Amino acid sequence: MNIATPIDIADFDAIERISKSDLASIARKIDEERFYPEEIMRAFGAAGAYGTHIGGTDAATDLSDAILSMAKASETCLSTGFCMWCQDALAWYIASSDSAWLKQNILPKVATGEILGGTGMSNPMKAIADIEPLRLKGKRVEGGYQVKGILPWVSNLSEGGWFGVMFSVEDGGQTKTVMAIAHADEAKGVRIKLDHEFVAMGGTATANIQFRDAFIPDEQVIGDPAPAFIKRIRGGFVLLQCGMAAGMIKSSIDLMEQVKTPLGHVNQYLEKQPEDFQADYEALVADVLEMSKTPYDESPEFWKRVLRARLKGGELAMEAAHYAMLHCGARGYVSHGVAQRRMREAYFVGIVTPATKHLRKMLAEMD
Repeated sequence: MNIATPIDIADFDAIERISKSDLASIARKIDEERFYPEEIMRAFGAAGAYGTHIGGTDAATDLSDAILSMAKASETCLSTGFCMWCQDALAWYIASSDSAWLKQNILPKVATGEILGGTGMSNPMKAIADIEPLRLKGKRVEGGYQVKGILPWVSNLSEGGWFGVMFSVEDGGQTKTVMAIAHADEAKGVRIKLDHEFVAMGGTATANIQFRDAFIPDEQVIGDPAPAFIKRIRGGFVLLQCGMAAGMIKSSIDLMEQVKTPLGHVNQYLEKQPEDFQADYEALVADVLEMSKTPYDESPEFWKRVLRARLKGGELAMEAAHYAMLHCGARGYVSHGVAQRRMREAYFVGIVTPATKHLRKMLAEMD
């Protein structure tokens, strides 16, 4: 089933204005005070940042505007760019499903930022790759599933938010996995506890989730069993993350350019210059935007190409931020320096699921 009213066009003028003005003015507060920019997130939704990629079919779906919107915000603040990815991924799950109830009642509000939520798929993706066990267990009950367990690190989430989950179920002597959209409602057995221990990215409303025999009704189930649905959404899930990488690389190039006049006479001796990163950045963005037009391609060749682009984006983001730090020197190393904040944020692109080592593991196994 397809949704009837995707948002066709993102207002890039509004998205750039919000990023360069409103978001820029509180970027330090987000970083230093672990402040979650809720108003900014809702403003991006009103500007169409979360609604252009939810066509639901091959012909109607293009992730480009969502990725470019996320990249623009990530140029200023990666915490906010990451929250945008969480929001995009939630919309992606629902739009790609056959749940009429979710599409009619939840998706329109996610697309406009009225409902904010997260992905909940860090642990399941690691479980699929045999990196860690699946944390949630469910059992079939009348009208749905009863779920228990603890799910760590679900971001862009507060009380009343929505997020994706995957849990194991014993079924006729066999174990299957089920994917669903959960509601952070303590009265229904879903309790959230904020977790702010990251060295950066503290303003992402990241929480640990406790499921205490929480009931998830059938209308919130999107993959039963989960594997076929995971295969359908995996390309878009990973491709969308490239918006964070693109924004970080562009920001790092800009920082290097900004100090050319005062420090170019000595920075010329550094191994990498901004123009070196510019060429790689343009090639990466072109590749990602081309793939964004066919995100439901389930072929192994396409999936491998997506993984390679995501790996390249993460490694390039970390390297560019490293060189931005070197180019800026002492002025970037002070406690309020933009370069040191960007460098700390850049490492998140390399460790967020799928992390650099996770990506390399998957690619090695495919080879």
